[in-house]
Amino acid sequence: MKKTLIAYFSASGTTATVAKTMADAVGADLFEILPEQPYTAADLDWTNKQSRSTLEMRDPTCRPAMANKPDVSGYEVVLVGFPVWWYREPSIVDTFLESADFSGKILVPFCTSGGSGLGSTAKNFQSLAPGAKVLDGKRFSPSAGAEELRRWVYGLGKFFS
Repeated sequence: MKKTLIAYFSASGTTATVAKTMADAVGADLFEILPEQPYTAADLDWTNKQSRSTLEMRDPTCRPAMANKPDVSGYEVVLVGFPVWWYREPSIVDTFLESADFSGKILVPFCTSGGSGLGSTAKNFQSLAPGAKVLDGKRFSPSAGAEELRRWVYGLGKFFS
């Protein structure tokens, strides 16, 4: 397997659990995408039209600041995990994609959601990291196990040539 990084943003811990299980299952490194200003429960209230997450997702140019900077230079494949917000990746993931050079790398989104899929994520990833090869991703339930995650990641290998 090519040198792989699993980067993830997790607001409630669900995506973190899946990302850590995935990394352990395939021997990949982990990078947590941390917002400079952590999200509170009130920030994540999608029913409040004035909540931070709602306002961020309503503005396609919003780029919340990150508390940490990624170094993706040593990786050939970067899997990017996140919870689905408004049928796509959260704006902090867009910040992550614009904060590093993904030229020549393979980018693969994955998400956690009770039912929503990836929506326009692959298209968004390609526009935010134009030099990368973006593969279609997959939605996982919060209870995804190591074997399911291992099979999926190793199954991506056919695209790595």
